[in-house]
Amino acid sequence: MPAITIYTKPYCPYCIRAKALLDDKGVDYQEIEAAFDPALRDEMIGRSGRTTYPQIFIGDRHIGGCDDMMDLEMAGQLDALLSEAA
Repeated sequence: MPAITIYTKPYCPYCIRAKALLDDKGVDYQEIEAAFDPALRDEMIGRSGRTTYPQIFIGDRHIGGCDDMMDLEMAGQLDALLSEAA
């Protein structure tokens, strides 16, 4: 199982942007489409404490949503987190 998990909903521009960055980084991730599955949505909220999409985890660490991941990228911190999870 990939060490990166991203909870998404269909047609979400933030989800698409977050997945594009992970794809550009060449990392494997598990996408969980949670928007229309109450059990998966509850799992996402339970893990993250948030109700918005996407919610991204590297290992067991919740890094937040798309903007949070982009902030890590801009600060030069995302690659280190991704390499720890590999």
